Amino acid sequence: MRFLLALLLSTSLLQASTLLVAAAANLSYVMESLIKEFKKTHPNTQIDLLIGGSGKLATQIQRGAPFDIFLSANVAYTQKLYKNNKALKQPSVYAQGSLALLSTKKQNFTQGMNQLLCSPNIHRIAVANPKTAPYGKATIEALNNANIFNKIQPKIVYGESIAQTIAYTLKATDIGFVATSSLYAPKMQNFIKGDNWIEIDTKLYTPISQAALLLKHAKGDKEAEEFYNFIFSDTAKKIFIQYGYKVEF
Repeated sequence: MRFLLALLLSTSLLQASTLLVAAAANLSYVMESLIKEFKKTHPNTQIDLLIGGSGKLATQIQRGAPFDIFLSANVAYTQKLYKNNKALKQPSVYAQGSLALLSTKKQNFTQGMNQLLCSPNIHRIAVANPKTAPYGKATIEALNNANIFNKIQPKIVYGESIAQTIAYTLKATDIGFVATSSLYAPKMQNFIKGDNWIEIDTKLYTPISQAALLLKHAKGDKEAEEFYNFIFSDTAKKIFIQYGYKVEF
C-alpha cells in the first residue's frame, strides 16, 4: 500500500509542470485572476511569477534568465528581445493599458492635471521611472503635452516600477500617476473616481500597448504554449476588461 502511494505521488510530481512567467508590474493585480482561471483546466501546472519593471525584466531575459513567457508593459522591449533571437515567435499585443491620477485624499479634479499646479496641498508627486517603466514614459509624455512637466518637476518622486509608484502614492506622496488597472483591485476600490482619481486623457500620450513573448526557454513545452495562447483567449480578455484594460475581440 505504501509502495502504491509513493508511486502515485511520484507520478503526480512527474506530471506537474512549472512555468516561469515574467510580468510587468502593472499586471500585479490581474495575474492572480488569470492564473486562477487557467488552472481550472490545467490543475497540475505550477506557474511561478516574477513581477517587475518591464525594462529590468527584459534585461534579465537578455542576459539568460530562464523565463518561459514575458508579459511586457509595452511592445518595444519584446520587439528588441525577438530581434535578439530570444523568442520562439514575434510578440503580440494582449491588452492596452491607461494612466490615472490617484490621491488617497479627496481632490478637486475639475481642472484635471492642472490640479498639480493649483493645489497648495500637493508637494510630492509619484511617477514611474520613464527609463525602465513604460507607464512612466507615458506619464512624462502626458505631462509634457499638457505643458506642465517643467513646472512640477521638482515635486516628482520616481518609483522604479509602476508597482513601487503605486506604493509611493498610497503611503509617501500626495498624489501619483498609476496604471488605471490597479484601481480595479479589491483593496483599491474604496477610492472613488472623481474624488480620489481621474483617468488621464489618452490623447496626451502614446497608447500603452502591452505585448507578450513566448521565449526560447519554452521550446517544446506544451503547457507554456497553452498558457501563452490563453492570454489571448476571450476568457482572458474578459478578465483584462474587469481590471480596466482595453482589448480587441
